[in-house]
Amino acid sequence: MKRLLVSTALEETWRDDEPVLFLGEWCRRYSRKDRWSKMDAEVLPYHWDDRKKFYADYQYLQEFYERLLRDLSAQLNQIHGVNHSLRYWRILIGPWLGIFTPTLFDRWTSIQFANSNYDLSGTVILAGQDESLIPKDMDDFLHLFTGDEFNHHLYGVILQKYTKVPCIDVLRVDEESVSIEIPKTTWKRNIKKTLFSYYSRFLRMLTGDQDAFIFTSYLKPWDELKLCQRFGQVPQIWSLVPTIRVSVDKSQRQWVVDGKSGSDFEVFARSLIPKQIPTAYLEGYDQLIEQVMSSPWPRQPKLIWTSNSHIPHDVFKAWTAEKVECGSPLVIGQHGGHYGIGRWSFLEDHEVAISDCYLSWGWSEPDQPKVKPVGQLKGKRPLGVRHAEQAGALLVITMHSRYGYPIRSVIIARQYLDYLDDQYVFVESLPVHIRKALTVRLTAHDYGWDQLARWQDNFPEACLDKGRSNIDDLIRKSRLCISTYNATSFLEAFAMNVPTVIYWNPSHWELRDSAIPYFEDLKRVGIFHETSGSAARHVSTIWDDVDAWWTSPAVQKVLKCFKERYCYEDNMLGRLEVTLRSVMARSKDLSS
Repeated sequence: MKRLLVSTALEETWRDDEPVLFLGEWCRRYSRKDRWSKMDAEVLPYHWDDRKKFYADYQYLQEFYERLLRDLSAQLNQIHGVNHSLRYWRILIGPWLGIFTPTLFDRWTSIQFANSNYDLSGTVILAGQDESLIPKDMDDFLHLFTGDEFNHHLYGVILQKYTKVPCIDVLRVDEESVSIEIPKTTWKRNIKKTLFSYYSRFLRMLTGDQDAFIFTSYLKPWDELKLCQRFGQVPQIWSLVPTIRVSVDKSQRQWVVDGKSGSDFEVFARSLIPKQIPTAYLEGYDQLIEQVMSSPWPRQPKLIWTSNSHIPHDVFKAWTAEKVECGSPLVIGQHGGHYGIGRWSFLEDHEVAISDCYLSWGWSEPDQPKVKPVGQLKGKRPLGVRHAEQAGALLVITMHSRYGYPIRSVIIARQYLDYLDDQYVFVESLPVHIRKALTVRLTAHDYGWDQLARWQDNFPEACLDKGRSNIDDLIRKSRLCISTYNATSFLEAFAMNVPTVIYWNPSHWELRDSAIPYFEDLKRVGIFHETSGSAARHVSTIWDDVDAWWTSPAVQKVLKCFKERYCYEDNMLGRLEVTLRSVMARSKDLSS
């Protein structure tokens, strides 16, 4: 039977009067179930539900990324009349290229699988918005690439140029723009902003050109103040410099990334990258460098350290790349969980690659000499409440894009629905009195999964937090915290000594070999579970006396060992100072 291919949730491309093939679950918004449930439709199986393929593809894509980075860097040097190193371009364009390329591979593979396995009658392509879907900078890309319009465009390019599927072009009329209510600025806020600006300018007058540049370090302000005092410099309050956004000039995009291609996909990627590269790296590169030259930051910093600005902030990245080429060492701090634990992660690989020193929260690897364990940078500490006396329980939920972006060993695309099913099983398996005590912490950003409606339909009586409350306030009211994914939440809960139960599907959250023994120990004492049912049974067992379980010698021994490896606390600032001084001394020796 012939079917019309539908690639996204944009309903202008749907047809109710003929059979349809949805390219993935991302097409079927929960809020639109009344429509799609009545259609004659199938959903294409997702190729990365085969997790062995997922990991194998990640390894291939990393190898291809390195080839692309080398070739694209050479061409950008030629285009801009510069001679920057591969490391310079890795710092500046690496985050975009390293996310865009596997994203493109995922879209390519889905289209080719549909084309090879189904009799497709055609597809509807919405035209007229191509230029608006070229990102202006990395921050713009991060907002675009998980959206329906951007992905519809990518799917459309593949279908039109690399398949024989009949494409029906429809000019999309811009929808009426939605006005966004801008919060009124109060006089108090204006005064605070003005005072902050004057204070920041005053501090800048006391900044030395060779001061260590510490920017979004994740340290608590007091810890950063003490560190600056130890380095003999005035602490600074640095502001982010946003990228000047430049319009697209298609005449500058008539080229392909040179280099050898080993497949049709590689040919496609090399042709599309010049069409989709952010304007900050092409048309706006000169303006970006002008911003770097006029920035208020130190001219010859003896060290650059960030834990959060090396991915989205292009002015910072361009400035950092320039200073690194001039000899300033770059230090990257771990900015959350999964690092050192998950089986694969592009961000971890990238951060270690661009840095002279990588500050971990406690872990190290024999084959990664740059990784230095200093401890949990965020300085999380117990909240000063007796959790055993609290009545509540907190279930912490994560969120991922409907569209896959394969950069680490986590759930991807439609696997989020499997993840949600696990959460429902957990809640359903709890005794009624614990279920009534439970608060489900959702995420503020929904990605179009309609998570709130799903939870309300499944558990009308559930207490749902929309992700906007201060999570520490929720934890203060909780006897027990339940973490459901491999990221930051359970590490911070451990650091705050909050009784915590963890569960996730190990087939969707693969661990690296070095982490497995630590999680086996957590499993042995009831902290970690591989099924939601097991976790619910354990919560039911310990609920009446959580303290007896949490403070038991067996649990505390395992926790101590785990925290020393992944969220170490003792003398973090002292170890940090020693590590940073070592980096600066080594840099000084190399330059002398």
